[in-house]
This record gives sequence, C-alpha cells and structure tokens, in this order.
Amino acid sequence: MRIYQLALAICLSAAFFSCKKEDNPVIVQPLTSTTAKDIAADPTSVTSATGQQPVAATGKFTLYSFKDNKQVANTDSATTKWDIGFRGTTIIVNGGAIRTGQGGAYIHTGTFDDLTIVPTSATFAQDQSATQLAITTGSGKGWYNYDQTTNIISSIPGKVFIIRTGDSKYAKMEILSYYQGAPATPSATSVARYFTFRYLYQPDGSQTLK
Repeated sequence: MRIYQLALAICLSAAFFSCKKEDNPVIVQPLTSTTAKDIAADPTSVTSATGQQPVAATGKFTLYSFKDNKQVANTDSATTKWDIGFRGTTIIVNGGAIRTGQGGAYIHTGTFDDLTIVPTSATFAQDQSATQLAITTGSGKGWYNYDQTTNIISSIPGKVFIIRTGDSKYAKMEILSYYQGAPATPSATSVARYFTFRYLYQPDGSQTLK
C-alpha cells in the first residue's frame, strides 16, 4: 500500500509540474526597429532662425552607438563604444586595421523587413585605410546615387546594411535620407549631411535580426 501511495504521489507531482510548465511558456518578444533622425555628418550648413547659414566643416566623423541609440564623443573613437560613423557621404565602421573594434559591414540586396537573419554567405568588410573602407564611397558604389542634374544624393533602393558592431553584436540598417528633416523630395534648398536611418539591433549576440 505504501509503495502504491508513493508511486501515486510521484505521478501527481510530475503531472502538476508539467501542467505548470505548459501554463507558463517562455515568450520571446520580437525586436523592434529604431529610427535615428538628423544625425549630423559634419555639415557645411545649418538651419537657424534666420535661414540656412554656412558653417566650416570640422573633418571629424559623427560616431554612433546602436546599443545606446546615441552619438558617441570623438574622444571615445579608440574604444568599442561606437559602431558606425558619418562624415558627408562617407560612412565608417568600428573594425579593421585602422580601428579598435571588431566591426564590419555587409551590403544585402533586399528589403529591411524581409532580412531576418545574417545570411550564411555574408562576408564582412572592414576599414583598412582612409581610402579602403568597408562601405565604398562614390555614386552607385556603396549606399547612394548622385544626380548631377539636380545635385541630389539619394540612397540606393534595396540596399540594407548588416553591421557587425564594435563589440561583435549585429544590427541591420537602412538609410532613409541624407537631408535635414528627411524631406520626401529633397531640393536644392534642402540642408545636406544629415542622416536619417532606421536600424534593428540584436543585443544577445546572435545573428537573428527580427
């Protein structure tokens, strides 16, 4: 009788914990994208109360952290606190022979929403010198096209950047505008060198981007 009662108690206990486990499944929350607006990329003009005013370029990159969703001081350029940098149309990553971090960049052809994982075929380029960058500069070569008729710079459709961050995490990024306020149709009066982009950062170190 005692053996029967003990076996019954074990079975009931196992059933109870099994039910409790099923009643409380682990729910993985999807990641959400962030839009960074008007990130100044060493602008040569600014908008003030009196209109557009010319300013002197500094020659410095604006450094940005995906993890913290904010700009990083240039005094931290030799750290892994930043992931990507902007100066004019030039974009740098925190990885390579001239950087401190482990970052890199891969350009994916497709849409931001459909890119949900780092492709197994992805190879990450890094910044090797001031002229040999992970993201190639020049119209039609990296992230933008330049219209000589209108002098307008626009991002190349269907280009999504997969960025390996300075501390070896992953993010995907899509550049939306190069002009202050992200106008739908930039004109000759639009203030340039202000990036607006959306990105999704994966904090757990995996290559899942959704």
